[in-house]
Amino acid sequence: MIRLWRKFEARNSKSETTLGTLDTLAHFRHFTYFRHFFMKAMILAAGFGTRLRPLTEMKPKALMPVANKPILARNIEYLISHGITEIIVNAHHHHQQIVDYLREESSFGLNIEVKVELEILGTGGGIKNTEGFWDKEPFFVINSDILTDIDLASVYQLHQTSGALVTLVLHDCEPYNQVQVDDQWNITDIAKVNMPGRYAFTGIHVIHPEVLSHVPQGIFSNIIECYRQLIRMGKPVRACFVQGHYWRDIGSIQSYMEANRELADNSFVIGPGCSIDSSVKLMDWGVIGENSRLEKNVALQRSVLWDGVTVKEGVKVVDAVVTSGRVVERDLHGDIL
Repeated sequence: MIRLWRKFEARNSKSETTLGTLDTLAHFRHFTYFRHFFMKAMILAAGFGTRLRPLTEMKPKALMPVANKPILARNIEYLISHGITEIIVNAHHHHQQIVDYLREESSFGLNIEVKVELEILGTGGGIKNTEGFWDKEPFFVINSDILTDIDLASVYQLHQTSGALVTLVLHDCEPYNQVQVDDQWNITDIAKVNMPGRYAFTGIHVIHPEVLSHVPQGIFSNIIECYRQLIRMGKPVRACFVQGHYWRDIGSIQSYMEANRELADNSFVIGPGCSIDSSVKLMDWGVIGENSRLEKNVALQRSVLWDGVTVKEGVKVVDAVVTSGRVVERDLHGDIL
């Protein structure tokens, strides 16, 4: 395990979310509730990101830049803003990039540990592999490929008052509605396909450490299979239903582009150190990474340029992603370079 220690600095949450499950907790915010605990969380970042290929052939999914900031950084900031004080990140695919990034990044202000998996362990095995990090309190687990402003304080309060071993944060999000609940918000089934009358898992869960005793050690496993087992055993696996929030999964190229558009607010995000000729046409929205250069008569539309990109004179870049350090000498339409 690699420990990356930072001095903790408290930060305030700016996100607003409506919690829509048990009536007694609807519209209830409890950021101050976290102040009674040293809250811990895990970011799942070991996956191969196959749906994001070829982008993930160069970077792990967790380091995909969204509006010029890695999604891992955005999720760390999100967790901090909701009172999390210690974070562990698992890593496998391009794991050294994640280790190096967190070692070099000094702005987070808290302890972050990286658990490298030399052989990928899946979501269940990955969480089990961090067992020594946790204490007796429930902890958060969040997927590295989501962006959201869901109110974690309310979720945690609900978990603590419900007596659940696990709380999954759900919302209505076709075509991912796979989770069935009863009228008391107990989870009764988790399907493998979208089904009517069900809800979608947001990728955020609160887990009691006792759950880890039901996960096999040292082998690949899926945490959802563990939850199915707990349901069959009659253990309390509950849902927290949220609505009125922002949520975006960047697991595919299309979703990645949408996330950049949304965080750019349908405008342009331009990193520091860029050189953009006055004749350049910027249309619709776009992201231009730091130290990039756009020469005369370039046209950029609905595209994402990573850091250090050069677009040569007269080239049109439309609906494209250009990765770090590339020189674009021909028109791009829907390409990934």
